[in-house]
Amino acid sequence: MKGIILHGGHGTRLRPLTHTGPKQLLKIANKPMSQYALEDLRDSGITDIAIIIGDVYPEKVKEYYGDGKKFGVTLTYVYQDKPQGIAHAISLCKDFVGDEKFCVYLGDNVLRTGLSSYVTKFESTAKEAIILLAEVENPSQFGVVEIKDKKIIKIIEKPKNPPSNLAVIGVYFLTPKIFDIIQQLKPSWRGEFEITEALQLLMDSKMDLDYDYVSGWWKDTGTPNDILHANKLILESMTKSNNNDGIFIGKNCTIDPESKIIGPVIIGDNCTIKHSVTIGPNVSIGKNSHLDNCNIKNSIVMDDCVICASIKVIDSIIADGTEIKNNDSNESVYLLGERSKITL
Repeated sequence: MKGIILHGGHGTRLRPLTHTGPKQLLKIANKPMSQYALEDLRDSGITDIAIIIGDVYPEKVKEYYGDGKKFGVTLTYVYQDKPQGIAHAISLCKDFVGDEKFCVYLGDNVLRTGLSSYVTKFESTAKEAIILLAEVENPSQFGVVEIKDKKIIKIIEKPKNPPSNLAVIGVYFLTPKIFDIIQQLKPSWRGEFEITEALQLLMDSKMDLDYDYVSGWWKDTGTPNDILHANKLILESMTKSNNNDGIFIGKNCTIDPESKIIGPVIIGDNCTIKHSVTIGPNVSIGKNSHLDNCNIKNSIVMDDCVICASIKVIDSIIADGTEIKNNDSNESVYLLGERSKITL
């Protein structure tokens, strides 16, 4: 079975974080969000993977992932010249897929249960597709299914009046027959070729579509709040898996004994944490960062950041290379793009 990771889109809801790179490379718990997708595929036995890149700094994706060897996979890059929908992106991978079954994984989704059981199920079935479902509080923002007698009878993209609260998450198991279906699609009102319409047409063509439910949690990281929530969930999962106090410190870090760290927290390599610093809970600090005299809670501070300020940073995402310095006491919420500099 082969894998496809979608790495396109402009990430407009995440600006200014996405002005200098694709949203899927934004780090959650010190790891790019699309790396969770890649590792899920790899750990389920899928190691031949295509990454679909768009026009938002595709060179950064290639620079980070390379040929895939350091991640234990083989990577092929497929270019989508402009956002035309998930179905269109899948259609570009026809030659890559060949005659094999394949799994499509949206690079801005984080699924903490892994894929192994679903991969095993799809490999042993004659179904043409399996989609994964999750209960959500805001179904009108997703593709939603209507189920009757344990069968999906309808799939609707972002309905105004959802027939259920079961969202189609960003993981799809498909066979090459989907390529013929996609050729029959017309652009939606959004100007895109919708995967939900392709799946509906597949069912209308009397092909078998199955489904399964996601256990645990799943996050579509489309907004800053979604990213912060995913960061919290991943840190909690790491704490549970390691059965410790939830404090993960990288190599060559210097941490002042007067500082205070409240787990779950992850701190990258080569960081300096000086006096009067309080970090946590639910905080990720990227590598090569320097913190002094600040209080950080429920936030993500990425690589190469300097925060030397008597401030409280809460519910914030601070991108690579940012500097914040001041002499006054403040409480602030930040959403800062790469290499921002603030003096307060």
